[in-house]
Amino acid sequence: MATPRTRSAPVERRGAGDRDGWHLDSLPVLVIVLLGVVALQSPISRALSPPAVQSWMTVFIAVVTQALPFLVLGVVLSAIIAVFVPPAFFARVLPKRPAIAVPVAGIAGAILPGCECASVPVAGALVRRGVTPAAAFAFLLSAPAINPIVLTATAVAFPRNPEMVLARFAASLVVACVMGWLWLRLGRPGWLRPPVRPSFDGDGKGAAFWGSVRHDVMHAGGFLVVGAMAAATLKTVVPAAWLHAVASIPAVSILALAVLAVLLSICSEADAFVASSLSAFSLTARLAFLVVGPMIDLKLFAMQAATFGRGFAVRFAPATFTVAILVSGVAGLVLL
Repeated sequence: MATPRTRSAPVERRGAGDRDGWHLDSLPVLVIVLLGVVALQSPISRALSPPAVQSWMTVFIAVVTQALPFLVLGVVLSAIIAVFVPPAFFARVLPKRPAIAVPVAGIAGAILPGCECASVPVAGALVRRGVTPAAAFAFLLSAPAINPIVLTATAVAFPRNPEMVLARFAASLVVACVMGWLWLRLGRPGWLRPPVRPSFDGDGKGAAFWGSVRHDVMHAGGFLVVGAMAAATLKTVVPAAWLHAVASIPAVSILALAVLAVLLSICSEADAFVASSLSAFSLTARLAFLVVGPMIDLKLFAMQAATFGRGFAVRFAPATFTVAILVSGVAGLVLL
């Protein structure tokens, strides 16, 4: 008797179903929102007329307008690297000795543009291709913090303080290397769950590229809006005396902005403009904001746990946060 053929399970495609139904990024929803804004133009104008609201809108629009071009450029370049540069390339160019591979991987982040959303899957791909985890983690931390797009954005955001670019580069690279060496020294294989799923498995190059760009722009853009809203609220709503009270205590101000960076989860291509708007705080405190944010925040913790396992994330994230604060404080004293 002939054996009935088994039908293979359908392959789930990312983005399948986007053409059916309405989604938050679909054209009908956008048209309805625009029509609603036009219909409610008068009430909206009255609501935005108070001086405090006008000041809030000014800060919010300024932060978003300055940061958006760098965010889009960084996302596009990140997608190019993630899709068209094979992970085996990194395995070939890194030294075989793990202690030397760590700083080399950290420095490689300076020439490979990419946001933190892209650095986690790239680091997972490196581990899958045989790169020592310590080097992959150094790249994971350095790439979103010291790449050319981020450093250029930092220079634009701090035109009167060009030393912030050097301080951000040096502090972020030191943190990345220290964390890589700490993993070599203290890391345990049982803490790490090797990633097993390719980032763009089953997609063509073009579909993977545009899917990555669309996802990262929507994802990172949302966090940029949240960060700009928080910065505008701090400037407008929180009494200046409160901000100066926190900012006047160096240790407290550094810790406060480091925690704020974790909570806001702003894309590294845009965080410099939010940091520059927090003018009540010292340059060292704002440096801590720029160093901590691209390395550990809420979304990164979730991505690291999903890629490398929860056992890794609950150990790696607090250690990174502590090292980043300490190095930022020292870098601020020496370079700022």
